Amino acid sequence: MRALAHLNKYLWKYKYRIILGTVFIVATNLFKIYSPRIIQEAFDLMKESLEAFDQGNTENFNIAIPNTIQLVLDLFGLSANDVLGVGSGQPFSETLVNLSILLAVVYFAAAIFSGIFLFFTRQTIIIMSRLIEYDLKNEVFDHYQKLSLAFYRRNNTGDLMNRISEDVSKVRMYLGPAIMYTINLVILSCLAIYAMVRVNLELTLYVLLPLPILSISIYYVSSMINKRSEKVQKQQAHLSTLVQESLSGIRVLKAYNRQKSTQDKFTDACNTYKIDALSLVKVEALFMPAIILLIGLSTVITIYAGGIKAINGEITLGNIAEFVIYVNMLTWPFASVGWVTSLVQQAAASQKRINEFLHTEPEIVNTNAVEHGVNGKIEFDQVTFTYPDSGITALEDVSFNIEPGQTLAIIGRTGSGKSTLANLICRNYDATSGEIRVDGKPIEDLNLNSLRSNLGYVPQDVFLFSDTIAHNIGFGIDGDDHHLIEQAAKEADVYNNIVDFPKGFETMLGERGINLSGGQKQRVSIARALARRPQILILDDCLSAVDTETEENILGHLKHIMSDRTTVIISHRVSTVKMADQILVLDNGKIIESGTHQDLLNQDGAYNLIYQQQLREDKKAQAL
Repeated sequence: MRALAHLNKYLWKYKYRIILGTVFIVATNLFKIYSPRIIQEAFDLMKESLEAFDQGNTENFNIAIPNTIQLVLDLFGLSANDVLGVGSGQPFSETLVNLSILLAVVYFAAAIFSGIFLFFTRQTIIIMSRLIEYDLKNEVFDHYQKLSLAFYRRNNTGDLMNRISEDVSKVRMYLGPAIMYTINLVILSCLAIYAMVRVNLELTLYVLLPLPILSISIYYVSSMINKRSEKVQKQQAHLSTLVQESLSGIRVLKAYNRQKSTQDKFTDACNTYKIDALSLVKVEALFMPAIILLIGLSTVITIYAGGIKAINGEITLGNIAEFVIYVNMLTWPFASVGWVTSLVQQAAASQKRINEFLHTEPEIVNTNAVEHGVNGKIEFDQVTFTYPDSGITALEDVSFNIEPGQTLAIIGRTGSGKSTLANLICRNYDATSGEIRVDGKPIEDLNLNSLRSNLGYVPQDVFLFSDTIAHNIGFGIDGDDHHLIEQAAKEADVYNNIVDFPKGFETMLGERGINLSGGQKQRVSIARALARRPQILILDDCLSAVDTETEENILGHLKHIMSDRTTVIISHRVSTVKMADQILVLDNGKIIESGTHQDLLNQDGAYNLIYQQQLREDKKAQAL
């Protein structure tokens, strides 16, 4: 239960619902306990009446109004003689019929009121569990967004989704059904056992004897069901992952002609799921027979032991009927002990998994609550960064300055640390050593929201949402400024492509923008960054999929838009970076050259070598 202690704050938040739900449970069970007494008194009254009728003593027979009926009549201020027609000269049989109808009406009314309060119980406790589920999911999702990028490098997306969906759902079963049935078990057991003991203590002990065995049996059956159910859920998750990956990678699958092998793999997974599901069904098939068997055993004991006591005159036949109803009434609460225990175990395991992430502290913390503007001056002072998970040093003693309105370009081989540098500017990571300053202040001292609100970042791995093109471009701005969205699309040289679609900017994109070409996806991503008019624009190798002419158009627009803002361009291509005010050449995390395009060509070093290689490749491409 230690893991579930995290939920106490929510239980306290909705304490009035729990209190009210408990009151409704008490009311429900009072009416339930009232019903068997009506049956008992009806049985005994009918038995006495029939005996009097057989003996011919109907005229002298005095109908004793049952206490349960008298209580209802007094409540409404009615006279028993008037309701039953006693003293009106009607036949004895009609009086018995009237009494039977009255007993049936009272029994039906008790059942109705019990059902009404049961409805109110569910409206309080079950809805409380749904409200806590809503709060907990929001808490988990909110915490996910606070966690640093390193956290997402360590954990896969499927596990993150499973904890906010499946695990939270299992926790809800503890907060709703488990709590409700536990309270119901305690209250109903106390009321029913008290009512039974008032009639006969010895018979009560006989009747309750099989119920603990029932609880233990249900517990073990439930444990078997849980283990096999988890196995089924795991295989179902595997099936879902297989289908999702196959559909997402359908282009690769068809290109490599792997439809048959993928189908075989899916069939094998389905067969495994079928075997696991049938194994679960076989165990579940034991559940109800076990309950029915033990209920029947309690009923047999009740009738046998009760019959002996009735013969001895210790109890009446009505008491036997009353006890049989109590036994059936107590069966599910006792049977639910095992089920509820299983729910609590599952919830504790799930909450423990949720707590692992909730107790994970973000490495990147906002230390300044005061929001401010950003001019765009960036300074790196002997910055070294080592990835905490892999231990790889991506940057080592990197230093440079860039003024607002200037363009910094970074070029280098794959793995030289270019994207790491961009992540440090966005403060997705903090430098291992050295200092990064923005507008002359250490980046750690800036308000994180203000910094990122003034950033326009186009990542190397373009990601588009399954939404309209307009909403994807306007993702980083508040409101729905269609003019700004169109303007950004023109500046990213993707406007003409968009308007050629039948629905234009309202075109729905598939998963990750699958219905766009690589170049179109890159340009839509660039338009998204431009639409927010950032003070600092970072382009992380996002022009690799566009042709030279389109690249020049986009760079021309950038030069105009970012004239008084800071631009950082990361690329493998010299044609992309040659217009920059300052170019850094990275190799193994170190700056090996820096300067303007012409300065670097004159140095006849690594930059010039890259330039000459790409120049030869371009000439070859033109010749072909």
